[in-house]
Amino acid sequence: MPANTTLFSPINLGPHTLPNRMAMAPMTRNRAGEGNVPQPVNAEYYAQRTSAGLIITEATQISPQGVGYPATPGIHSTAQVAGWKLVTDAVHAKGGRIFLQLWHVGRISHPSLQPNGATPVAPSAIKPSGQVYTYQGMQDYVTPRALTLSELPGIIEDYRTAAQNALAAGFDGVEIHGANGYLLDQFLRDGSNQRTDAYGGSLANRARLMLEVTGAVSAVWGANRVGIRLSPLQPFNDMRDSNPEATFGYAVGQLNRFGLAYLHVTEMGMEKPGAAGSAFDLGKLRTIWQGVYMTNSGYDLARASAALGANKADMVSFGVLFLANPDLPARFAKGAALNTPDQATFYGGNEKGYTDYPFMS
Repeated sequence: MPANTTLFSPINLGPHTLPNRMAMAPMTRNRAGEGNVPQPVNAEYYAQRTSAGLIITEATQISPQGVGYPATPGIHSTAQVAGWKLVTDAVHAKGGRIFLQLWHVGRISHPSLQPNGATPVAPSAIKPSGQVYTYQGMQDYVTPRALTLSELPGIIEDYRTAAQNALAAGFDGVEIHGANGYLLDQFLRDGSNQRTDAYGGSLANRARLMLEVTGAVSAVWGANRVGIRLSPLQPFNDMRDSNPEATFGYAVGQLNRFGLAYLHVTEMGMEKPGAAGSAFDLGKLRTIWQGVYMTNSGYDLARASAALGANKADMVSFGVLFLANPDLPARFAKGAALNTPDQATFYGGNEKGYTDYPFMS
């Protein structure tokens, strides 16, 4: 990376040339319409934020089985594809670039959110601690059903179909959600995967599903339009691993073989490393990864600039700051004051706290 690189420097991401190195991080907002279909208000929300070098959408379920929260969008029905086409058209009309995040929640769900009240699925029948938000309010997680070996090709096919639907919806690429305690992360980490077959036990086996999904999605899009997100130390959703340095070092090394557009690593959990396993320096993943490295976790302008200046990352993704500041790059460039995020409106609701944050005057 050139010595004078800043957040405002352009970068090549696969076939795309981004005007800056600021990505809008994926953020669940629970504002999809009936049938988990994106609505015109969602198109307005994303179109407001096209000054980001790259927009990564909120997590989007690949199948009805992948649903884990109310009013989150999908990419598995004709209506959902049409709804997302409203979004991509609006973003492209303003010159933006947008990737769809592909998501299966695994055990982080509830029968009331599953087709026909089915039990959520997971690598192993291990109940996560805590509660899940449902249409009936907060409810305890249930013990999930372990996926059988014969079901895993169908999971991979669901990712492939979702990738094809994202292509039809007009996206510029996709990001595979391998983070935050959802299905692919559940298979990778030994705290949630106690299988004894070809998808459990060894590092190679626990990483197998993630790598097979990456291959399937890359076959649809071309690997240089596919990113993946990992969260090595994130304890969210009752996640842990006995040796995250070895686990994620192996996974990142194996992901190198695809030639992906980028690796997106969230640093969440570094402040409480004991909850997720032994601590390690995430900078080691930067040295293993051979492509564009994107980092995330509460960065502001100063910390992000320092990370790029020290060659700790090629890009930085911003969540809450983009949520509350649709023109975040312009505010950073001018050193302008930032809007105050309204946490009460983060999840669910209407335009308030969604599309009504002011631009600079």
